Amino acid sequence: MRTLIVVESHWGNTEEIARAIAEGLAGSGRVDVVRVDDAPSDVTGVDLLLVGGPTHAFSMSRPQTRDDAQRQGATALSGTGVREWLARIDASARATQVALFDTKVAVMRHLPGSAAMAAARVVRSAGIPLTQRPTSFYVEGTEGPLLPGELARARAWGAAFVAPSVPRHVGVA
Repeated sequence: MRTLIVVESHWGNTEEIARAIAEGLAGSGRVDVVRVDDAPSDVTGVDLLLVGGPTHAFSMSRPQTRDDAQRQGATALSGTGVREWLARIDASARATQVALFDTKVAVMRHLPGSAAMAAARVVRSAGIPLTQRPTSFYVEGTEGPLLPGELARARAWGAAFVAPSVPRHVGVA
């Protein structure tokens, strides 16, 4: 199985989650973690596509929110966001298992809106089926750090994709 994990990260937390997910997928075949700036729009040959980014203003980042993050001191800033990358992804993703994740400030846990949920709407409108519901991983504040246990949860989330019980292409409300 070939897995591509595309990640947008500003403070490094979302990238840490992506790398932990990759660890969970260890032994399942080739796993590449690629920053969104370097991600290909053609995913032909990819069996599992995982896409993650930080939640900004209850959604995916925009140029303005990325500028705001940079003014706040973000150092791992992506020039392109998941929003822009998903807009140019090609039809090859329709034959690929796709799942979405994000990072979200823990105090916002019960509020609606997340980068992964917003990305799910974009993916569905492009006719790309999702393997499972979007998943959020939590940080203490804008800059992080990740909450205790989130890296272990990310590893387990990644490992679940190689388990035989993972459903393929579920609907997301």
